[in-house]
Amino acid sequence: MANIYQMVAEFKQRYPLTIGWRYRKNASVILKHLNPNEQVQYAFIAQKNDNPFNILGSAVIALTNERILIGRKRVVIGYFLDSITPDLFNDLKVSGGILWGKVYIDTVKEFITLSNISNQALPELETAISAFMMQQKKKYHREDREKK
Repeated sequence: MANIYQMVAEFKQRYPLTIGWRYRKNASVILKHLNPNEQVQYAFIAQKNDNPFNILGSAVIALTNERILIGRKRVVIGYFLDSITPDLFNDLKVSGGILWGKVYIDTVKEFITLSNISNQALPELETAISAFMMQQKKKYHREDREKK
């Protein structure tokens, strides 16, 4: 977990305007659900909602070598985990505002909004997510063709 927590802490240090807290608790949700051979390549924090005034939905987002994981630990009991595999990923949209920006991840089943992210972090996030998904989709399609 130290690795995920450390990646998020470094992201927050580089982009201090990004709103998010409880890194350790949220990172523990992702750690709990990692597959045996799965490794986290990139991690950051954001709010998983579309309302810039709702700052209580902090989530840690991790790009692993297999999928995207979004972990949120509830304050009292329980947690939420979203898993986006390359075959379910459709599109990515980035939107910048005055102070904060948003990243929209369109999947087959739902539309995920990550908000209250520092505008300076948006190019880095777009590059990381796009490069990851393009690489994973190539692997997925290659494996799919080999099965046929």
